[in-house]
Amino acid sequence: MTKPALDSRQRMVVAAADMLARHGLNATSIRELAKRADAPLGSTYHHFPRGKDQVIVEAITLAGARVDAGLELYLQAGNPAGLGQFIASWRDVLVRSKFRIGCPVMAAAIDEPLDAEGDAPREAAAKVFAGWRRRLEKAFVSEGVGKDEAADLATLVIASLEGAVVLCRAEQSIEPFDRIARQIESLPRSQLRT
Repeated sequence: MTKPALDSRQRMVVAAADMLARHGLNATSIRELAKRADAPLGSTYHHFPRGKDQVIVEAITLAGARVDAGLELYLQAGNPAGLGQFIASWRDVLVRSKFRIGCPVMAAAIDEPLDAEGDAPREAAAKVFAGWRRRLEKAFVSEGVGKDEAADLATLVIASLEGAVVLCRAEQSIEPFDRIARQIESLPRSQLRT
């Protein structure tokens, strides 16, 4: 069975998420977005009357939901195994893209918008990161880690992986990611033994 084709609005949101991951917030223009989504430029303003901020927020939300769904699925195998699978999925993205794809949520969090009037992209990124942390925190607590320590571990995992993605893209090497991954993968096991 084949997947149904995305409508032009959905294609624009997916294209925006891809552009954020590859080029960052400020390089994600409405004109290029319409071109990559194979949609007329005018339809962008029809579907997103609040402009670039609206499509960017939806792209961040989509990307965040996809990662969260993957994380939820992986963690069904238990923390150490699930975390290992989640880390492996990020590693695969980096290697397959030859370090050209990063995290669209991070891009929105760190770029100061040149052409935006509000703080909506950063706020959307903060909401997504908080959701990922809650997902990990809940998983750690479910296996016996105290709430405060689980919150610390969840923050450490997200911050370490996001930082590893940046290092890999800068150095064009998977080595920083692998070093961070080994440390992250050992943390829950050691914490769960206490």
